[in-house]
Amino acid sequence: MKVHLQVEGAPGRVAEHAAELAGLGADGAFTFEGPNDVFLPLAVAAGQPSLELMTNVAIASPRSPLHLAHAAYDLQIYSRGQFRLGLGSQIKVHIEKRYGAQWAKPAAKMAETVAAIKAIFAAWEGQAPLNFRGEYHTHTLMPPNFNPGPNPFGVPPVLMGALGPIMTRKAAEVADGLLVMPFNSARHFAERTVPALTEGLRRSERAPGDFQVVAQAIVAVGRTEAELRAAVDAVGMLIAFYGSTPAYVPVLEVEGWADFQPQLNALSKVGKFAEMRALISDEMVARIGVVGTPEQCAAEIGRRYGAYASDVCCYFPGYSPPGAQIADLIEALHKTPALP
Repeated sequence: MKVHLQVEGAPGRVAEHAAELAGLGADGAFTFEGPNDVFLPLAVAAGQPSLELMTNVAIASPRSPLHLAHAAYDLQIYSRGQFRLGLGSQIKVHIEKRYGAQWAKPAAKMAETVAAIKAIFAAWEGQAPLNFRGEYHTHTLMPPNFNPGPNPFGVPPVLMGALGPIMTRKAAEVADGLLVMPFNSARHFAERTVPALTEGLRRSERAPGDFQVVAQAIVAVGRTEAELRAAVDAVGMLIAFYGSTPAYVPVLEVEGWADFQPQLNALSKVGKFAEMRALISDEMVARIGVVGTPEQCAAEIGRRYGAYASDVCCYFPGYSPPGAQIADLIEALHKTPALP
């Protein structure tokens, strides 16, 4: 199984950190749209030729498909053909209050955005005139002086991030791959994600081998009791944050923990983060995250996702495992059987 790790987005740190990830044996580096831009750090990380690059994820709704297409096309060149455009929808409150954009039906708009990007790529590749007309986007003008022409490294794949069955099904219908939401569990993935994925592929008349699934894991790794305790506490805080979001309640619901979501949500609104963390048990961390030694974590990731995923993105939120442990995790995951 290929392993991708998050590269720091802070200016002045990207190149050094990308080199560190490559040195640890990581196959790729991804960015998260948080305190830094999601695209610019990857232009710097492209200086590491061994790393595949990916946005994980760029929020699609506030952006024009043309902006996304240009960024992806250029990064495909900078990385010498090793870029994947990962897109996500975000939730309504962030789209409206953080991005200042208009909310729309998320699965429908995401699917249309992917289709529009692919239409723009096709025009640049000389495959068809640009004539995309959708409910949310219209692209019908591409004069020669704005057309970059065929990409020497080919068109970059477009992946969609998804959690719920509607978005997952849409990803399997229109995108080149699925980024499995990291707030997940083995049971939720098996009972909700896999059936939606299977149905989407059926609708698009594609086989699993024609579609890439990238698993994602929130990892609490350590070799000593003290290391594991610190890692579990840090991961538990992220799980509490995710669990407070109404859109993510299906994961808690599948595991029998739906009653925690309103409590977490209420505490988040008054800034009681310690109280949120206290609601998350070690069992919840172990089922939604992945806990153990590097070898145990690799085995659990393989058990959950190996039959469907070729790659995994690993997160270490709020703590920094020793580099040797990350290298051991990568080595163990490289030996973990995965979908070819």
